[in-house]
Amino acid sequence: MTAQLYCFGESGNAYKAALTMELAGYDWQPVYVDFFNGETRSPEFREINEMGEVPVFREGDLTLTQSAVIQLHVAEKTRKFLGRDRNEVLRWIMFDNHKLSGQVGTARFLQNFIPEDKRPQAAIDFLKARLKSTYRTLDTHLTGRNWVADDTFTIADAACCGYLFYPEPFGFDRADWPNIDRWLDGIAALPGWKHPYDLMPGNPSDRA
Repeated sequence: MTAQLYCFGESGNAYKAALTMELAGYDWQPVYVDFFNGETRSPEFREINEMGEVPVFREGDLTLTQSAVIQLHVAEKTRKFLGRDRNEVLRWIMFDNHKLSGQVGTARFLQNFIPEDKRPQAAIDFLKARLKSTYRTLDTHLTGRNWVADDTFTIADAACCGYLFYPEPFGFDRADWPNIDRWLDGIAALPGWKHPYDLMPGNPSDRA
C-alpha cells in the first residue's frame, strides 16, 4: 500500500518526513497542499488534521501528523535510521523542534513569503540573533562527527537538516559553519537524497 504525504515544497517540516521516507525506500507519494492559498485553513483539510499543518501521513486507516511522529513511524516500520540510543536521537529531534526548525521556519517565512512592506524586521532580526546560538551549538557538536546522534545517519539528522538546504535567505550561510556545511554535504551524498524542491511539489518559482 502506497502511503501519502500531504506536503508542499516550501515546508521544511514536511521535508523531514519526506526525506526520511525517501532514504528509507518507503513506498510513498506526495499530495500537494496549496498552503499559500489557504488550503490548510479549509474545513476539508482540518478534517484530516485539526492542527491545520503539514505534513500529514496517511496509509490505509492510519493518519499521522507532526514530522517527528511520522519519522519515528517510518524508522520503526523499516528498522532504519533509529540509531543505537533512542534517547540521544530523540534529544536532537527535540532540539531541532524547539531551537532550530521552530525558529528557522518562522524567520524564513517572515523574510521571504509575505509582502516586503509587511515584514516585521524587528522580529526577523530577533530570530536571526537567537538562531546564531543554535547554529553554534550544532556546529560545535558536529566537530569530529559525521552525524548528529550516532555514527550513522538517523532521523535526528533528517530532522535537524529540515530547513538548512533551502536557498532563501534567513540568516544562515553554510560558509560560516564549517562542520554543519560538511555534515550537509554528507547528507546530500546519501543514496536517494533529493533537494526539498525536487522531492515535494510546490516551490517559489511555481508562484512567480
